Amino acid sequence: MNGSKIDLNLLVYLDALLRERNVTRAAYSLGISQPALSNGLRRLRDYFGDPLLVRTSEGMAPTEQALELQPMIRDVLVQVDQAIQPRKPFDPASSKRVFRIMASDYAESTLIPDLLRRVRIEAPQITLDILTPSDVSFHDVEQGRVDMAINRFDDMPQSFHQRTLWRDNFSCLMSRSNPILEEFTLDNYLRARHIWVSKTGMGIGVGVDPEDVQRLGWVDETLGKLGHKRTITVFTRHYHVAMQLSQNNDLIATLPTRAARLQQDNPQLVVLAPPFEIEPIELKMAWSPLLHHTPAHQWLRRTIGSVAEASKTPRAAVAAC
Repeated sequence: MNGSKIDLNLLVYLDALLRERNVTRAAYSLGISQPALSNGLRRLRDYFGDPLLVRTSEGMAPTEQALELQPMIRDVLVQVDQAIQPRKPFDPASSKRVFRIMASDYAESTLIPDLLRRVRIEAPQITLDILTPSDVSFHDVEQGRVDMAINRFDDMPQSFHQRTLWRDNFSCLMSRSNPILEEFTLDNYLRARHIWVSKTGMGIGVGVDPEDVQRLGWVDETLGKLGHKRTITVFTRHYHVAMQLSQNNDLIATLPTRAARLQQDNPQLVVLAPPFEIEPIELKMAWSPLLHHTPAHQWLRRTIGSVAEASKTPRAAVAAC
C-alpha cells in the first residue's frame, strides 16, 4: 500500500465496483460521472498495489485481493452508515413510506392479506408493493432495493438476516365428485392425475422437466424416496389457479395446508390428509444487513412476525367422510 490514509469515498467506490463489476453501472448507482469513478479506481489500484478489477471476455472480474477486501469494506461502510444516521423514531401512523416485499404466491395467499389488514389499522398511509420471486434477485435484496423477501428458501446468502415465520404441513385438495374419495389410498393417489404448484426460487423462472424429480419439490421428492412417482397433468406457479383446477373431478392438488384451507368453505372441494407423510415446509422472511438497524424496517419485521404469530394454526386436514 502507498500512504497511510485512504479517502473513505474511495471505499464507497470500490464497494460499488465490486457489487456491479461494471464502471458505468457503478457510477450510475453512486450518482457520479464515469470518468470520476475511473479516476477513483486508478487511485485505489495505486493504494492497494493491485489491479482489483480486471477486464475479461465476460466483463470485469475481481482479483483475489479484491474478493478478500469486499466483505471487510462492506462491514466498514455499514458501521459508518449506522454511526452517522440520525436515530429518528419511526411513526407508522404518519409515515407514507413504500415497503417493497417479495412474496411467493404461497406467502401472498396466506400471510399478506392479514398483514395488509394490520398495516391499514396501524399505518394507513403506508403502501405495500408486493413483488413476485421472478421480479427480483438475491442481489436486489442484499442491496436493500427490496425491503423483505418472504418465501420457502432452499439456499440463502449467509449475509442475510432471516427468521422462520411458521411451519406448515401438506393437504390434498380435490372435488367432492372425484371418485378417489371412495377409497383414498396411496395406490389410488398414484393412479390419479395431479396439479403441480410451486415457485420457491428467485430470478427469472424456467420451464419444469417432469422427469427431474429432484427439482419438482417436496411432494415428488418424498414419493421418489418411497419408490413412487405421480402423474402430473398441469404445472402452475399460482396456488389460486391450482385451487380452481382442483374442482375438476379427476385432478388432485397437494398443497401446504394453510393454502388448502383457504378453500375449506368451498362446497365443491374437500381437504384431505395425504395418504403418505410429507416433511413440513418452513416459511421464512429474509432481509439485507443494510436495513437491519433502520427503525422503519424494524417496525416492518415486528409487524410481519406479529401477524404470523397471530394467524390461526391450520387444523389438521380431515379424513374423507
